[in-house]
Amino acid sequence: MSHSASSSTSLDDAATIAQPASSVAHAGIQPISAQTSGFTFNHTMLRVKDPAKSLEFYTGVLGMTLLAVKKFPEMEFDLYFLAKLTDSERENLPSGADLEIFAFRQRGILELTHNYGTESQADFSYHDGNSEPQGFGHICFNVPNLADAVAWFDKNNVEFKKRPEDGSMKNIAFIKDVDGYWIEIVQADLMS
Repeated sequence: MSHSASSSTSLDDAATIAQPASSVAHAGIQPISAQTSGFTFNHTMLRVKDPAKSLEFYTGVLGMTLLAVKKFPEMEFDLYFLAKLTDSERENLPSGADLEIFAFRQRGILELTHNYGTESQADFSYHDGNSEPQGFGHICFNVPNLADAVAWFDKNNVEFKKRPEDGSMKNIAFIKDVDGYWIEIVQADLMS
């Protein structure tokens, strides 16, 4: 069945919502299409060499919670979905199928993808996106106290790419996860 012009709405004809007056104006910013109401930016995916080591890092060092695991043995990969939950979210976390629905309604989920066999390849590694050719850069965590977070990372032997006092961008740290991906660490009230 073909769609005629009268049966579809083009993006130009869709109702729009003005960007908030207090948001940042910049070249290229468009009004928000009403068609996107209810859209949620849910997750970012990183490929990992060894899921056990990655899960240990993201749960033990960064305090994330594993919300869903999707296994695809016929395609030889598994997916792990983690979130950094609030105290209230942890206390009221649903279970079973409701937990998976909860996971895919959240903001800021981290999906770790493991392709079978990489964990046993000694010289295997993924491109971190920060060496040439550059692409992906980093993910970011906001912390309540940057100095305390740095001390926690030191206690857990986390590798730093940049400490807060280094370089020209002060009060920002970059750590590396077990696959070498960069993680920016900020304290929101030090960012202005």
